[in-house]
Amino acid sequence: MNPADVAQSALPLTSSDLSLFGLFWQAHWIVKGVMLGLLVASVWVWAIVIDKFFLFTRSNRAMNRFEQAFWSGQSLEELYRSLSSKPTHSMAALFVAAMREWKRSFEGQSRSFAGLQMRIEKVMDVTIAREIERLERRLLVLATVGSAGPFIGLFGTVWGIMTSFQSIAASKNTSLAVVAPGIAEALFATAIGLVAAIPATIFYNKFVSDVNKQAQRLEGFADEFSAILSRQIDERAP
Repeated sequence: MNPADVAQSALPLTSSDLSLFGLFWQAHWIVKGVMLGLLVASVWVWAIVIDKFFLFTRSNRAMNRFEQAFWSGQSLEELYRSLSSKPTHSMAALFVAAMREWKRSFEGQSRSFAGLQMRIEKVMDVTIAREIERLERRLLVLATVGSAGPFIGLFGTVWGIMTSFQSIAASKNTSLAVVAPGIAEALFATAIGLVAAIPATIFYNKFVSDVNKQAQRLEGFADEFSAILSRQIDERAP
C-alpha cells in the first residue's frame, strides 16, 4: 500500500462524517466489501428466519389437526382417501406412505403378509428422514453466518485499523480527530458482523430444537401407527 495514497486518504478524516453511512463511505474498499457481504448475509438470515417461523407454525397446527382427526375414530380408509392426493404436512405424509404400502400388500393379486410389518416400518423411517431433511433445509446457512460472521467482521476491523495506522504514520498526526474516524469505521465492520451473527445463532438453536420436537412427534406417531397395523396384520393373516 502506497504511503502517499494513504496520506491523501487520511486528509479528509479531520472532517469525517461519523454517521453510519459516512463510516461506510469513507472505509477502505476491502472493508466496504466485508460490510456489504455481512449486510447481505443478515438479510438472508432474516428471510430464512421468517420462512422457517411460518413453516414450523403451519406444520405444528396441521399435525395437531391430523392427530385430532386420526384419534377421533374416523376410518383409516376415509382419512387416507382425503390425504392421499397431496399430503400437506409431515405427519400426513408419514400416514399416507404407510397406508400406501399397506394397500399394495392387501390389494394385489396375491396378498403378501411376509415382511409386511418390516416394509411398513422401513417406509415410515424413510419418510421421517425425508421430512426432517425438508425441515432442516437452509439451517446450515444460519449456522455458518452465526459462526463465521464475527470473524469476517473482525477481518474488516483489522484491515481498517491497519489502514488507519498507516494513515497516521504517513500524515505524522496522532490527534484524536485523525485517529477516531478510522477506528470507528473499522469497528463498524465488527458491529455489522455481530448484527448478522447473533440472530443467526439464536434462531439456529431455536429451529434445531423445533426440528427435534417434530422428529420426536413423528417417531412417536410412527410407533403407534405401526402397532395398530401390526394388530390388523395378525387379525388378517391366515
